[in-house]
Parts: sequence; structure tokens; C-alpha cells
Amino acid sequence: MAAIHLNVYKKGGPAILFENVKGSKYPAVSNLFGTIERSKYMFRNTWNQTESVIQLRNDPIKAVKQPIKHVKTGLAASKALPKNTGNRLPAHMEEISITDLPHIHHWPDDGGAFITLPQVYSEDPDKPGIMNANLGMYRVQLSGNEYEPNKEVGMHYQIHRGIGVHQTKATKKGQPLKVSIFIGGPPAHTLSAVMPLPEGLSELTFAGLLAGRRFHYCYVEGYCISHDADFVITGEIHPNETKPEGPFGDHLGYYSLVHPFPVLRVHKVYARKNAIWPFTVVGRPPQEDTSFGDLIHQLTGDAVKQQIPGVKEVHAVDAAGVHPLLFAIGSERYTLMKR
Repeated sequence: MAAIHLNVYKKGGPAILFENVKGSKYPAVSNLFGTIERSKYMFRNTWNQTESVIQLRNDPIKAVKQPIKHVKTGLAASKALPKNTGNRLPAHMEEISITDLPHIHHWPDDGGAFITLPQVYSEDPDKPGIMNANLGMYRVQLSGNEYEPNKEVGMHYQIHRGIGVHQTKATKKGQPLKVSIFIGGPPAHTLSAVMPLPEGLSELTFAGLLAGRRFHYCYVEGYCISHDADFVITGEIHPNETKPEGPFGDHLGYYSLVHPFPVLRVHKVYARKNAIWPFTVVGRPPQEDTSFGDLIHQLTGDAVKQQIPGVKEVHAVDAAGVHPLLFAIGSERYTLMKR
């Protein structure tokens, strides 16, 4: 499946639906974001309003100066607030096991099967609730190494990430951190997990804004459940508990080697009826995640310039894997004087 995906992406081909996945009853889809044109087409009805809200978030005085012009922006933002539906599992979801999921081995030396498009949800232990939550895309290892099948999965992230901040706070309190992993649902939810958003604009709000529909969720046994996700994995990360994670064929065309990372003790796994498993394959650029970089630039370029005085233009270099290398054009506000 991974090899087919890489070949189709290289040729600029369409999204791919794998209907008969070995070892799982669930079909899988890849290459949804295979081209920037296709990616923007998915958000054609909400793109302009989303762009306006992000710009307005960084320059709210625009709404005061041009109230008529920004009426639609305000209405779009009001529809983006997440909606809590209670504390019962949606009727369209059923409980399954980790081994029921499609286990895709992406590169020959990978340590096991990985989730490559997860939306990892955690809440701030000091300020619980969805408006202070973090939604990030951190890779998840489903099998291999020392993970107990159906009971544990590996979590790979750096401590300065949103979930890392939450975990540090939970560890100081001596309590486990509850985590929900959403897979699938509207493409807007996947994109929201990788967006570097302005301070105060949550990923869940952005998800609703770009989808054109409020993010619907509930709490079941203390865990947040996305009503729109195709799959949800819930569990806890306990203080100072790690296991070997990796290797993993990474964004730069090399393997991330085995290192100790947090382990998630699986609580329950859910799937919606007729669920489809989304995945991608990363490697030497360009790959499908190149579209994520392009979308981020187009939506947040002005936001970066607003937040960093003197910066006029920015450009992430895709050939470097998008993340490691960023070009910026700026102007000096101050100069050093020799004494």
C-alpha cells in the first residue's frame, strides 16, 4: 500500500481507496492532499472566510475600521465554536480493538505499523476544557518493539509541543494525562492538527471554521470523543513511563532511530460504522505532506509577519522537509553602535 501510494503521488495521481486491506475489515485512503490544487478545492467554500478570520485575529482593529466588510467573517467565526453534545457515545460508533485497525508498515526498516495522520488531543491539567486543549499531529506507533498488543501504543513528540506542556503539568501533579487520538473525519480536522495558529485561536475552533461546521464532541468516561472522526483511540500517558519507539522512515528520507518515548496505555478504541482509515507516507521531499506546508503558508503567511516585527516575507523550504529550514526577508529596526 505504501509503495503504491508513493508511485501514484510521484505521477501526480488521484486519491487512492484501498478497499481490501489485509488483516482489517476497514478500507483505507491515501493521497487526499496529493496536490495543492486538490487540497484547496476541498476547502473552496470556506477558504476565504478562514483566511479573513486568521488575519483578523492578528489585526482586530480591522473589524472596527471596516465593520460592514467583516460581518461575514464574524458570522463564520461564531459557527466555529466547538459543540458539546453530552456524555454518551454517538450511536454511529462502536467499540473495537487496536488489532482491528489497518496496520500499515510504511518503510522496510520501520519498527512496526504507524498512524501517520493522527489528530492527538490533550487538555491542560490546570485549565481543563476544549477551549484550552491542544490538537497536534504526532506520530503514533501501533505495533512492534515492546508494546503490548491492544494495550499500548507509542507516542512520539518533543516536550516543548502542546501535548508535552500538558504532560509536564500532569507529571508535576503526579497524575496521568488523558489523551484521545482522532483519525479521519473531515479533511479540515486533519489540517487543523498541523496548523501553527495565532495565540488564543484553538485548533478545534479552526477545524470548525475550515470545515464550515462546528466541531461536535462528547465526553465518555472522561475522554473527549470527536463525533466526526472515523476512529478514536483513548488512553493515558503515565508520569515518567517510556518505551522504545521507532525506527521510522522520516520526512527527510532517513530513519528516525529507536529512542525512549512516552507510551499510551490504551483505554478504549472506537470506530464509526463504514469508517475509512486515512494515511500518508512521508519520505524524501516532495511528498504528500508538501501540500500541508503550502496550505499553512497561504493561510498564515500574514500572521507570521504580524507576530514578528520587521519580517516582510517567509518561505519554508520543502526540499529541507519544510520544518528545518525557513527563509525570511526582514528589515532592521535597530542597528548596533560601536562605543
